Amino acid sequence: MSLSNTQTLLALMARLRDPQTGCAWDIKQDFHSLIPYTIEEAYEVADAIERNDFADLRFELGDLLLQVVFHSQIAQERGLFDFEQVAAAISEKLISRHPHVFADVQYDNDTQRQQAWEAAKAQERQLKNPQAEAESVLAGVANNLPALVQCEKIQNRAASHGFDWPVIEPVFDKVKEELQEVHEAWQSGDQAHIHEEVGDLLLVAVNLARHLHVNPELALKAATKKFTRRFNYIEQQIAASGRTLRDCELHELDGLWNQAKQTEKSV
Repeated sequence: MSLSNTQTLLALMARLRDPQTGCAWDIKQDFHSLIPYTIEEAYEVADAIERNDFADLRFELGDLLLQVVFHSQIAQERGLFDFEQVAAAISEKLISRHPHVFADVQYDNDTQRQQAWEAAKAQERQLKNPQAEAESVLAGVANNLPALVQCEKIQNRAASHGFDWPVIEPVFDKVKEELQEVHEAWQSGDQAHIHEEVGDLLLVAVNLARHLHVNPELALKAATKKFTRRFNYIEQQIAASGRTLRDCELHELDGLWNQAKQTEKSV
């Protein structure tokens, strides 16, 4: 009887981790050493999706799955849990968090569904640590998330408990207010105060993105890619004239930037 692809993958990882016949690099890894690789593989999955490269996505998902298998193998060796228990845990979680699919619960709108989702997550955290005191509604958002992602998640959590503007106009006003406070901090010359006010401005920018139904992380990533494209155009034009960027005045570079924008519009 042949092994399934999942069984084969699990067997391969066990072989790689074998203390006697395995790979020296794989054997020396632990949960902590794998953190950067796990994060990197998740971002490479996102990159393949953003590029609409679905052939590459297949392989990147495999790389991400490998990280799950790797962590599970280390846990099994330590007597903590194994891959089957990981799969069982997420299956149980999916069922408990979707009573409108797997039970007879009915939600009238997305707000009710989101509130029920957050309540289920809070209950899961309480079951993990029944001795813990009542936790903040903001508990459970990972500290090592990218800052924009973490900010959005925390704001969504607060909003699901009523701490949010019901309309968008005050959010625009708050952005203007925070921008003015950044300007005032800059005028004061107090770098610590400038740092604080810039953080406040970024926070309300994330809030504005939420109200506009825009993912701030993806929006900033797209804007950065756009900046890179336009800057590359400037570099190409300057190089064609036999000069470097430092040979040019800012007004010329700004003019080339506007050319890059017009070129994108005409495509």
